[in-house]
Amino acid sequence: MNWDIKHQQQLSAAELYAALALRTAVFVVEQNCPYQEVDGSDLIGDTYHLLAWEQGKLLAYLRILDPALNKGRVIIGRVVTDASARDRKLGHAMMEKALAFIAERFPGLPVKLGAQAHLQGFYGRYGFVAEGEEYLEDGIAHIDMLKTTE
Repeated sequence: MNWDIKHQQQLSAAELYAALALRTAVFVVEQNCPYQEVDGSDLIGDTYHLLAWEQGKLLAYLRILDPALNKGRVIIGRVVTDASARDRKLGHAMMEKALAFIAERFPGLPVKLGAQAHLQGFYGRYGFVAEGEEYLEDGIAHIDMLKTTE
């Protein structure tokens, strides 16, 4: 497994295409949520992309949004694993790598994410605490979660 964290300006067209294809395959097609997946946030500011590759295939991905564009909070989003790799615990490795990177790149800043409600326990293992009430996003229950500095 090859893990890369790339600033948005470092992404090749092929890497961006692979990320958008995986996100669309899971969030739009598999989860049956017809929405505009390409949201305009991938290539702005100090945004980073965490990509996990194996034999040329993107198996896991998440996006780290620029806190300067998000009220001083680092935003983790678009956390996704390819269906073929879901039994490999890549989500844990991805969160560990993302949080270590964030602590180094954006020290002291709170980290926010919008979790699918059934994953609240998963994110809780990494210090995230529910913030507010559950809400529906594209027909799926979500909850905002926040991790503050230790």
